Amino acid sequence: MLAVRGLAKSFAEPRPRTVFASVDLDLARGEYVAVMGESGSGKSTLLNLIAGLDRADSGTIALEGVDLAALDDDALTMLRRARFGFVFQAFHILPYLTVAQNVALPLSLLGIDGEETTRRTAGILAKVGLGERDASMPRELSGGELQRVAIARALVHGPQLVLADEPTGNLDAESADQVLHLLRDQVKAHGAAGILVTHSHAAAATADRVLLLSASGLRETKVP
Repeated sequence: MLAVRGLAKSFAEPRPRTVFASVDLDLARGEYVAVMGESGSGKSTLLNLIAGLDRADSGTIALEGVDLAALDDDALTMLRRARFGFVFQAFHILPYLTVAQNVALPLSLLGIDGEETTRRTAGILAKVGLGERDASMPRELSGGELQRVAIARALVHGPQLVLADEPTGNLDAESADQVLHLLRDQVKAHGAAGILVTHSHAAAATADRVLLLSASGLRETKVP
């Protein structure tokens, strides 16, 4: 489903440096992998490249046969809206919208509204255990509940690929464990694939495979 070949990225500022070179990755539908690495190894950069938010120096990224390098910015934006779901450490929940309105945002961006939006939003909120909180405001929710809203928002439009960047960095251990297992289970239940970027061995242990990112690329590893 996702094929990454020979991916390389460097930055000129504030000093010239190569982040990584020759990254290869194959990801099948239904597969959930964790990417680990030292701070500065380029984990978030790799997610940005896969999502088409940044351009690689060399190499290719293909999502279901679509070469991201061949798309212009408008086409990449539409691809992200339709085929990607994102879960961030900082939640990025809009404080002036209800839980249901936050979750429905990806559907609105795709021009889906009315009864279909109501049905999909209610369905995914029930699956993440927030079926009774649809009318709540974000300030009324705990950190773990906010991340559940973010997971629901990432999955409501049926993406092919979910990218999660340190999704439990702001959560206590109990909430983090619940969110990690919920994220994995829901990605698989929706027939998507997922990439989890994390520093946490406990988080990585929830994945099907664990990959270590370094300047020379990606290699499979085991969680201690």
